[in-house]
Amino acid sequence: MPDAPGGRAAPPLDDTMLAMDVVDTLRHAEALVERELSEPERAAALKRRLREIYASQGIEVPDHILDQGVTALAESRFTYRPTPPGPARSLATLWVTRGRWGRPAGLALAALLLLGGGWYLGVRLPAERARIAEQRELAEGLPRALAAEHARVRAATRAAPALERADRLLAEGEAAARAGDLAGGRQRLAALQELARGLSQEYQIRIVSRPGEPSGVWRVPEANPQARNYYLIVEAVGRDGRPVEMTVTSEEDGRTARVTRWGQRVPPEVFERVRRDKERDGVIDQPVVGDKRAGEMEPQWTIPVLGGAILQW
Repeated sequence: MPDAPGGRAAPPLDDTMLAMDVVDTLRHAEALVERELSEPERAAALKRRLREIYASQGIEVPDHILDQGVTALAESRFTYRPTPPGPARSLATLWVTRGRWGRPAGLALAALLLLGGGWYLGVRLPAERARIAEQRELAEGLPRALAAEHARVRAATRAAPALERADRLLAEGEAAARAGDLAGGRQRLAALQELARGLSQEYQIRIVSRPGEPSGVWRVPEANPQARNYYLIVEAVGRDGRPVEMTVTSEEDGRTARVTRWGQRVPPEVFERVRRDKERDGVIDQPVVGDKRAGEMEPQWTIPVLGGAILQW
């Protein structure tokens, strides 16, 4: 058997186990020893009590084992001292108990990562991309588009009203872009595009004259039941013979729509003349009542017209 530290021979294993048992017995028997005794007297009393305990069990314990037990008790050699609280102890406890809490914690962490990733990919990232796109549109795209549409208008007409409106829309759109008002800037751009599209259009306005379709109607206005409003049903037709959409607002309900046919309000005498013309042979001899040329904002009417229009009849 190897030597113990300090050159002394290590005690046999049986002696060591017996000494540990002695210490354990001492812990239970120590309460029976008078605490007022001095230290030497206390040690002697403990040894005497131990002899009685082991003798009652039929065990003979040598004096040197009893001495080792008493000494070990005094030195707390075989006493378990738990690690004091601290980070190291907490980490060790977590590691030892990982089998109990590891799986639920792992599942919770995975769920949290999935939720966080879903929120980032589904909400945060698209919002950030939209913000960057809006900033780029305000700084570059919108001003460039406004300038392009303004140039189209100036190239399409020399009419002062059209040019003045284009200049105003351009200035308002650029101001909205500088102020970060994307909706306002887009609204001015749409108005400029509509103006440029209208200036480029060429069409005729014709009275509808087909079998089974009315060429004119009249209405009794709600505000004045004693009066009548007269309308010719007209349509816009391009140079290629195809219908052309027009933006028309109804004076009856204020609804605005893009249509190819609408009811144009006319004086009673104009309505009556067209009615008699159609009654003679079922054909309107002069169906063209307006002409729109490129570069002009409004068509030139060949008959007197009033400002109102309707979309249903």
